[in-house]
Amino acid sequence: MLTADLMVDDVMRRWPSTIRVFLDFRMRCVGCPIATFHSIDEACDEHSVDAAAFLSKLQDTVKAAA
Repeated sequence: MLTADLMVDDVMRRWPSTIRVFLDFRMRCVGCPIATFHSIDEACDEHSVDAAAFLSKLQDTVKAAA
């Protein structure tokens, strides 16, 4: 299950289709060394992104790819 407490790097590795979502939200987490330490929630805070909207889009993307 994809939740806001998961590490960004783990999310992108487990569900590669989510990479597009990060890019669409202008979050340059792909390849960032901090991605292994930041949760989705922390990354959203760092990038001033609405965490609920971002998480919802990630979850929709994962469902669509399944």
